Amino acid sequence: MSLRSVHDRDELAALLRRDPALHAYELGDLDDEFWPQTTWYRHGDAVALLYHGTSLPTLIALDPPTRLPELTALIVAAVPLLPARFHAHLSTGAETGLVAGYDLHQVSGHLKMSLTDPGLLPPEPADGDVLGAADLPELLEFYDAAYPQHWFEPGMLAKGPYLGLRRDGELVAVCGTHVWSPAYGVAAIGNVAVRPDVRGQGLGRTVVGQWCRLAAARVERIGLNVRADNVAAVALYRRLGFRVVGEYVELLATSRPAPATRP
Repeated sequence: MSLRSVHDRDELAALLRRDPALHAYELGDLDDEFWPQTTWYRHGDAVALLYHGTSLPTLIALDPPTRLPELTALIVAAVPLLPARFHAHLSTGAETGLVAGYDLHQVSGHLKMSLTDPGLLPPEPADGDVLGAADLPELLEFYDAAYPQHWFEPGMLAKGPYLGLRRDGELVAVCGTHVWSPAYGVAAIGNVAVRPDVRGQGLGRTVVGQWCRLAAARVERIGLNVRADNVAAVALYRRLGFRVVGEYVELLATSRPAPATRP
């Protein structure tokens, strides 16, 4: 069994759809808009994606614990092909496949969650606003105040709905999009934030619930990523009908210089 590069979207979709809840992000990257910015590797039935659409590439390689050895073998085989520096989202334990050639920094535990009980979504009538280009200055100001470490970039507004709640004409809560692919039936929440002075009033639950109702009309699977130590957020998503479908680590990998050889 050897590593090979895959250029067939149907082949990749078939592999990823074995567990669409775990692979919602990768399925979204099969869309025409993102496909040219991806490189895919396969080792047996394990799949890894190297996404080039951000300032620093991101390696995504996920599988259930029962398939961890094959996934780790894929990563080991891919090491000579990977860039010198990249972010990675890897099933917990699979990061060991990088240690022979990379130093690992900023390692943090995360959860993948999937909406499995939409009946728990709040019944409130939708009163959020779908945000557009005209809202960008206000949205950037909102994130600087409510979520300084955000990953929001202006182009994201065009790639999926951003829903905002306002009070007295000002944004107080936002639920954005990381994945939006009706073609592959998946969507994922991202950049959720509530203004600090109004936290604890249920606004996060309201805006996320409304975003999910909006997305559910277009896709079959809704997912999200959340830090494992963000207890409040995990509890919120559980109350909204999400359950954990996978554990993974996020990290920054930097290549280790090869040892000097004697002449």
